Amino acid sequence: MNPMRSIWKGSIAFGLVNVPVKVYSATETHDIRFHQVHGKDGGRIKYDRICSECGKSVQFADIDKAYDSPDGERVILTDQDFDKLPAAEKHEIPVLEFVPTDQIDPILFDKSYFLEPDSSSPKAYVLLRQTLLETERTALVHFTLRQKTRLAALRVRDDVLVIQTLLWPDEVRAAEFPSLDDAPNARPQEVKMATSLVESMSSDFDPTEYTDDYQIELRKLIDDTIANGGEKVVHTEEESSDDGEDAEVVDLVAALQRSVEAAGKNAKASSSGGAGAEPAKKTAAKKAPAKKATATKAPAKKAAAKKTTAKSTSSKDTEERKGA
Repeated sequence: MNPMRSIWKGSIAFGLVNVPVKVYSATETHDIRFHQVHGKDGGRIKYDRICSECGKSVQFADIDKAYDSPDGERVILTDQDFDKLPAAEKHEIPVLEFVPTDQIDPILFDKSYFLEPDSSSPKAYVLLRQTLLETERTALVHFTLRQKTRLAALRVRDDVLVIQTLLWPDEVRAAEFPSLDDAPNARPQEVKMATSLVESMSSDFDPTEYTDDYQIELRKLIDDTIANGGEKVVHTEEESSDDGEDAEVVDLVAALQRSVEAAGKNAKASSSGGAGAEPAKKTAAKKAPAKKATATKAPAKKAAAKKTTAKSTSSKDTEERKGA
């Protein structure tokens, strides 16, 4: 497993309390990646970016993004166009509201990130963690990574705060299967026998009991090929990368007190029908972008882990992979 490196630094805005954190990718694929090579000499296959209009090779710096409408209109957008779009504060994770954890459908969960305290005292971090546990609530937040703002769930896992980006409702397909409309109900005897089978196969979930046999055998095949040497093995060189930035805390008790007072004033204004009765958080949630990056699912029992691809709305695809 690769050593963990933070990909983002900033703070969680919890009322008037700031919780400085470092963000780490919580998951990684164990799939072995392959390149296309020339079968005769093992040389990497490279692709030239050729313009379909003029037939010339195009430098990456000269490439813009385009959207093709259903009517056949092609809209070309430059980096300057994307810079005009509204974006949330890049180094703040604002808490929008707290909701009962069981109200979030697991199908909405996308990518997961671990949060580590990033200050000399982790007191604010511990406070937020303990509050989430005792209230059995999940915080809905806005999380901006690589110029893209997502709605996300902030929860606790093994004493560590975790952010899980959420899909927007319109990104979940409706399961409409006519074949189920007239499906007959199972008979009581069938349900009884099926229930008995389930009970005989029941146990506590332990993910370490399951292995990706395909990847294990693939790794063995590669290791054996290297050990045997020959024309299938070609020696190559490697590369590396880096990141950085900072955050800070406010007086915890005073900030909490001011947050409670502010919440009380908002509640009074709301009940009296005064100005500001509609919480800003709802509006903020609707303004966020409605596109997503497809999540990597966990490997099924004794089956190969699936690979996923990622869409992006940042200026250049290669820049996105370097982090925020």
